[in-house]
Amino acid sequence: MTSCPCGSGRSYESCCQPYIAGTALPPTAEALMRSRYTAFTVQAIDYLRDTLAEERRGTFNRADTEQWARESTWAGLDILATEAGGPEDEVGRVAFRARFTLHEKNETHLELSRFRKDQGRWFYVDGEVGKMMPVTRQNDLPGRNDPCPCGSGKKFKKCCGG
Repeated sequence: MTSCPCGSGRSYESCCQPYIAGTALPPTAEALMRSRYTAFTVQAIDYLRDTLAEERRGTFNRADTEQWARESTWAGLDILATEAGGPEDEVGRVAFRARFTLHEKNETHLELSRFRKDQGRWFYVDGEVGKMMPVTRQNDLPGRNDPCPCGSGKKFKKCCGG
């Protein structure tokens, strides 16, 4: 058994292969993202097309995608953040970094991708290259560069936060 290229730590046979082979559906947006990365590494070009949202398939260039997949040496996938995209959700976002070598040059593809579930199946909608998931605070404390809540007009870090 070989390790899955998606970086899940599982074997390819128990991770992305069933999705790419069409014997199972990815249950989450992240699982679809991982399987799409893996599809590039194994050159499963039909899977890449078939997992695009319907409105995106018309712009899919099979020859270019196949050439990129074939000429690249895939070095790893890092899932940086997810938002929604669970089994019960209808939409989700995944921020990721894919590392590869193309024409002897190390490359990194950073993207914030959008996914949508149609009739129980996840699809890749689009992505913003070079974007990350916005950071949201998990508490009510001001950030260092926010205005100080005391009303001084200074940044929090230069006033009550300093």
